[in-house]
Amino acid sequence: MNKIEEHDYKVWRLSNNRKTFKEIEHSVMTKFRKNIWSKFVKAVSEFNLVDDGDKIAVAISGGKDSLLMAKLFQQFQKYGQTKFKLCFIVMDPGYHKENKKQLIENCQYLKLPIQIFESGIFEIVDNMEDKNPCFMCAKMRRGALYRKANELGCNKLALGHHFDDVIETTLLNLFYTGNFKTMLPKLKSSDAKKLELIRPLYYIREKHIESYTKYCGVEPLNCACIVTAKKVASKRYETKELIKELKKDIKDVDKSIFKAAQNVNMNAILGWQKDGKHYSYLDFYNKDDKY
Repeated sequence: MNKIEEHDYKVWRLSNNRKTFKEIEHSVMTKFRKNIWSKFVKAVSEFNLVDDGDKIAVAISGGKDSLLMAKLFQQFQKYGQTKFKLCFIVMDPGYHKENKKQLIENCQYLKLPIQIFESGIFEIVDNMEDKNPCFMCAKMRRGALYRKANELGCNKLALGHHFDDVIETTLLNLFYTGNFKTMLPKLKSSDAKKLELIRPLYYIREKHIESYTKYCGVEPLNCACIVTAKKVASKRYETKELIKELKKDIKDVDKSIFKAAQNVNMNAILGWQKDGKHYSYLDFYNKDDKY
């Protein structure tokens, strides 16, 4: 099957599996209530991610995570008690025409009123002499989204990182940077001090996002990167596979990794950093100071 035939087959398959807009809206509150909607509401409530008067820039990459996040925000705005505004922004880093077309069609199907802006990041990263450009690409994407959110007068930027992203990031930092650092549900941007970054999918597992996407009959973009297609596989993918292997012997290993960042025992670690300053447990060993 050549690429054209493969594309036509996907279109045919999806068109025969697609749901009505009413079914898509209804499923979030019913079929996926336990594993998606309730987890979204829990994160928003527990971490105080949305306040009255907020203007939130919802970043849509075209992938399954951001598409779901956008739909959840629409539902939360419609049925929740909090009054806030939404801007659905799509940063085009240099997608192929086919990928961009697919992204736009998916957003139209899901009735997401997106605003697209170009950045040319793929071309910039492709010219860099780096065996693994994913980190730099992600950093530049984030910067472009910050600028657009500020331009639109938003005070918050929502990103579609989910539960699995959190534990993978924790392990990546442990294995490759030698520190224990996780992905936070919200933080103030260092590049744009007035902007707060939020992650409302924090408690939602990737497998449930995949189930929702499949139910809706949407074929989301994967990475759609024109650079890494010819580079080595990312460390994140390797870490994802490692967790799958660990779960075969340790059923709840992913939960344990996630909880570890919530249960750090400050009396049993060698050192830590806070606000750019490094501390050693020896600094407090013979003192009464609490650390």
